[in-house]
Amino acid sequence: MSATTFSELKLDPILLNSLEQNQYHTPTAIQLKTIPLILAGHDVMGSAQTGTGKTAAFVLPLLHKLLTTSKRDEQGTTRVLILTPTRELAQQVFTSFEKYSQGTDIKGALAYGGASIGPQIKAMKDAQVVVATPGRLLDHIIKGSIKLSSVDSLVFDEADRMLDMGFIDEIKRILRHVPSDRQTLLFSATFDDSVFKLSKKLLKDPKLVEVDKRNSAAVEVEQIIYAIDEDRKRELVSHMIGMKNWRQVLIFTRTKQMADKLAKEMCKDGLKTQSIHGDKSQGARDRALQDFKDGTTRVLVATDVAARGLDISSLKYVINFELPYIAEDYVHRIGRTGRAGEQGLAMSLVSLDEQWLLEEIEVLLDTRLTPQWLAGYEPDPTKKPKDNRKNSNKSRKERDKKRVLGKINTHRRR
Repeated sequence: MSATTFSELKLDPILLNSLEQNQYHTPTAIQLKTIPLILAGHDVMGSAQTGTGKTAAFVLPLLHKLLTTSKRDEQGTTRVLILTPTRELAQQVFTSFEKYSQGTDIKGALAYGGASIGPQIKAMKDAQVVVATPGRLLDHIIKGSIKLSSVDSLVFDEADRMLDMGFIDEIKRILRHVPSDRQTLLFSATFDDSVFKLSKKLLKDPKLVEVDKRNSAAVEVEQIIYAIDEDRKRELVSHMIGMKNWRQVLIFTRTKQMADKLAKEMCKDGLKTQSIHGDKSQGARDRALQDFKDGTTRVLVATDVAARGLDISSLKYVINFELPYIAEDYVHRIGRTGRAGEQGLAMSLVSLDEQWLLEEIEVLLDTRLTPQWLAGYEPDPTKKPKDNRKNSNKSRKERDKKRVLGKINTHRRR
């Protein structure tokens, strides 16, 4: 494709002006390939590395359609519905919508659990664009505060994460209220068999757009793997942050309990640290994230509920304190750094018990991630891993089924 500027994509002048004001001049690869397809009315499956502009790739052409079609003057008619798996991602997408829609009369509404439903109901009355998590959207449908009969564009953002978090039943219920004659867009940084299976039910003759090698990590991210004993991980993390004077560090753990425990211990090490996870109130999560963005908090410890929705400009350091059980989550975790062409560092700490998880990540990325030792923190050669190798012999389908079932109730309305 020869287009090299947004103007060559034939977007509405109001949108071009908004992009100019936000200093966006050159479309990314995913935007160049998907925007013309969406403008032409095709269903699209889009995949690209995190931080490459996927949100703008669907928000811009959908705004253009709202500005140029006859139904644009119908206030209170929901035309565009964007579904996301987490409240953080919903906030991120809605922020992008507000940025790109500056200068238009297009109104939007944001709906997610953990927040008062009253203001959301009020916003729904005038909204042409709704960004929502599935559980909270169903609350609005039940209350009658939203009608989806006029939706002509439906977007699933991070569709693989929705499946992983057990949202398939909610999605089926939502689809009963959305016209079958619609444009459907499905975006994610990773595609797997479950996503392709879902796409056959949701999309009609979709155009597949894959900018990068499937399920690949961002090339701007340097990946370092350290082999270390489990009981020395926290010591190593605090040492690295202090010695190298890292000022903004995002750390991932597998559980909420570990996130809280690690944050508490790192505060004792003299590092201002907060945790963020699904059990925190929305207000607490917002405050922790804002403190991290403005530098008040030096370290933020998060579970995977935050892996898809955090958008922090110029974040340089991500640490996997524990490897994720689902290999695709590794891609999304480290994708919080190395965004928009910036350089980033992803450091993973791997104990003997986690070696099988590292092997799964290597298979997904089709690359070798060789652990190294850091002087003074070498693993004890006399230690033996726990007998959990049986987990690695189970089929991927069996393991994922258990993980999904365990997450459904926890995440359903987040």
